[in-house]
Amino acid sequence: MAKEKGIKELEDLPGIGPTIAEKLKEAGYGDIEKIGVMSPHELSELTGMSVEAAKKAVEAAKQATTLVYSTGSEIYEQRKNIGKISTSSKDLDDMLGGGVEVKAITEAYGRFASGKTQLGFQLSVNAQLPVGKGGVDGAVLFVDTEGTFRPERIESLAKQAGLDPQKALDNILVVRAETTEKQILTVERADKVVREKNVKLIVIDSLMALFRSEFMGRGALGERQQKLNSHIHKLQSLADTYGLAIYVTNQVMDNPAILFGDPTTPVGGNIVAHAATTRLYMRKSKEEKRIVRLVDSPNMPEGEAVIKITPTGISD
Repeated sequence: MAKEKGIKELEDLPGIGPTIAEKLKEAGYGDIEKIGVMSPHELSELTGMSVEAAKKAVEAAKQATTLVYSTGSEIYEQRKNIGKISTSSKDLDDMLGGGVEVKAITEAYGRFASGKTQLGFQLSVNAQLPVGKGGVDGAVLFVDTEGTFRPERIESLAKQAGLDPQKALDNILVVRAETTEKQILTVERADKVVREKNVKLIVIDSLMALFRSEFMGRGALGERQQKLNSHIHKLQSLADTYGLAIYVTNQVMDNPAILFGDPTTPVGGNIVAHAATTRLYMRKSKEEKRIVRLVDSPNMPEGEAVIKITPTGISD
């Protein structure tokens, strides 16, 4: 994006050498556009530069940032070729407009045993299928925050999908995150592994569990939401940069203020609600059946699909 006046890297900005550039990258300001929208005081505080020098750096970053405009028709053409991962249920795929979309965050929320993790497993296998056969021909990064990852389950789903179970397991990179720090760091440092292993799907199961347990009470809410906001922005940035899909599961809480209808509300508040491109509400029905409701989508109408979760995977 930034290419005018010979400024391509942070180091090219006036007053910013390799040491300061490294400091900025570590603080999450790794590109010129981010410097262009900082205030000189903010940059000065972060780097120890004088406000005057920071002013020049911010100004140069603004000048070096080029804005690219696309027409609605161009975006429409691009969207026709957007990758989608099948859920293995035709009804659910149809409701989602073809499956779980890349360059987007799909959130599934619901009570315990509603099928959220099972859908995550199914997507982890299906993402490895060739393009045109319900997959995106890529590897998977699975961030497990609750100890729910089961290789045995992946093995049986892979067999059903016609994949070599050993290869399918080797293509899933699992990180067991016991703290929010580890969860956040895994995503912050994911660029390298995404490029090297051709990761096309990131699963976080569950997004909010650790945030809920570590940030207790009203006093911690501000800090929690701030960290969560930046975590979700990084996920979206990975999705956009590498054309991959993000699938997160979320927990629910009962909202006693709702007198009629279902009182379950997903946790995470507006930050998660606004960040998720597509939101699914899953609930248990009789035996193997689960009801999946499309609650929010930018291009598909609300609807419901009934799926079955069997030993061999998800089906209609």
